[in-house]
Amino acid sequence: MKMRSILGALSIIALSVTPVFAEESLEERVKRLEEALKKSQEHESREVHVERSSPPSTQYPTPTGAMTDIKVERKGEEKIPLGFGSTGSGKLIYAKPFLSFPKATVGGYVDVMYNILSRQNLDNPSRNSFGQQRLIPFIYADITDRVKFATEIEIERGGTNAPQGTDGSIQIEFAQLDYLVNEIVNVRAGILLMPVGKFNLLHDSPLNDLVDRPMVSRIIIPSTWFEAGAGSYGTFYPTSLSKLDYEVYAVNGMSQTAGAITDLGVRSARGSVSRDRDNNKAVVGRIAFSPMLGIEVAGSGYHGQYKPAAGTVGSGYIDIYAVDWTLQRGPFEIIGEAAWSRISNNNATGTAGNGIGPAGMFGYYIQGNYHFMPEFLKKWAPSHFSDASTFTAVVRWEQVDTDTDNRTRSAPNTIGNRRELERLTVGLNFRPIEDTVFKVNWQYNTQKNPLGLTPAGDLGNANSPMDGDGFLFQMATYF
Repeated sequence: MKMRSILGALSIIALSVTPVFAEESLEERVKRLEEALKKSQEHESREVHVERSSPPSTQYPTPTGAMTDIKVERKGEEKIPLGFGSTGSGKLIYAKPFLSFPKATVGGYVDVMYNILSRQNLDNPSRNSFGQQRLIPFIYADITDRVKFATEIEIERGGTNAPQGTDGSIQIEFAQLDYLVNEIVNVRAGILLMPVGKFNLLHDSPLNDLVDRPMVSRIIIPSTWFEAGAGSYGTFYPTSLSKLDYEVYAVNGMSQTAGAITDLGVRSARGSVSRDRDNNKAVVGRIAFSPMLGIEVAGSGYHGQYKPAAGTVGSGYIDIYAVDWTLQRGPFEIIGEAAWSRISNNNATGTAGNGIGPAGMFGYYIQGNYHFMPEFLKKWAPSHFSDASTFTAVVRWEQVDTDTDNRTRSAPNTIGNRRELERLTVGLNFRPIEDTVFKVNWQYNTQKNPLGLTPAGDLGNANSPMDGDGFLFQMATYF
């Protein structure tokens, strides 16, 4: 009927626009229209006949995905729920519900870089080197409308069996199970990213506009920082324009190794996902207030007892406080973060050879971004430069002081020396699409004390300068 109506309408239009001086009479035109309608009806009748003559599918049982081949043996077996009641032997390893009804999404990100430096600095142990820093598979699952699961598997510098054999690693960066109650209160448990500062939560290479991570997020806040724990998160709306987000968790405490909490920061004191070494939970949380779109200011903190090195006297507490901000207006952005740490009983007097460590640390960074896309590039090479593409000019200034109380500089038996590091980074990056970025950075580093640290693994403790300057290049993408 649909085809017939279309043909009829087209015929009427054609007849209506026929010039009045045509030789064809009105009766002839009506006759021609009737013949066209008749032919369209016969054509449609033949199509219906062909469709009805095709035999219906008699396959049994109805395929249900990857599990079909272990459920077609006997009639009725497809009705048995997957689980311990499933029958079979070698095929039982496929008795997984996600194989018959996929619920998970697999993705991740990868980056690769190249640096040309005058000498090593905090994040770059080689002054002229390629580096495949991270390959991060990501798995997300919608188990139900209320139960969600997410995890990241962090493979850094080729993994633990990489040829260099010293700084590669494979670990679970986070693995969290959420139960959604409502927008105000939701429950989360597992290996959690610590909500101290904003960068620890948004540290992916494709997401950030510069190659190296901020120093404050490497030393004062030991990113990437995760602990095992549980807690709650949610969102409030004080007004029609404003929003208040929070998350708060109880987590395992930190665990100090010999000389871990020093002028090198607290990275080596990060806790354990398997057990709480001091049996005394830490508390961590972040509150972010956005009065309107494009503006957010947040405060966060961590408080917990830590287990000093074996043989030390007593225990101590670690407090880390941070503020972060995001201001966006048109193509301009100003982002930044500042963090303070206080460490009590950081004397390690019970272990021979260990001395005084710092009691306070401070660091910050402030970064300005300008996004732009020249119109002439889109006209010149539209397959490379589209409406989804953008350039970003970036400048970041940052400072870190790892001993604000001057304890390690003057004490006769100290752990290391005070580190006062400054860094200026200027960069330009290009995103053909939002998820892929090419970065070019120039970095200028200043170290106020003559001794430095070697970044083998996380951070080493060799006396080496850390003020290498030069260029860094990186390509990173989500997949």
